[in-house]
Amino acid sequence: MAILTFDAYTKPAMGYRQNATERTGLQRLFAAAVVSGQFRETLIRKPEEALAKGYLGQSFTLTDREATVIKSVRAESLADFAQQVHQALRAN
Repeated sequence: MAILTFDAYTKPAMGYRQNATERTGLQRLFAAAVVSGQFRETLIRKPEEALAKGYLGQSFTLTDREATVIKSVRAESLADFAQQVHQALRAN
């Protein structure tokens, strides 16, 4: 059984390494949704609950605007959910 930890590094386009603690709450939210089917379904069906419970005991640090957008999205898939979030956040 694989367990997602938030200690991994990513390699951004600029070529420097970014520690997990520097990732945004949105990046962490979607990473959890990708690796956990249960969290993904909760996020899609009950986003308020997903934000309130977090993932593996860790909460997501989101701006008020990000949280409002996440809670307002109604989607059928994670791809649709991500697209709606992206469009809503890009709008302003």
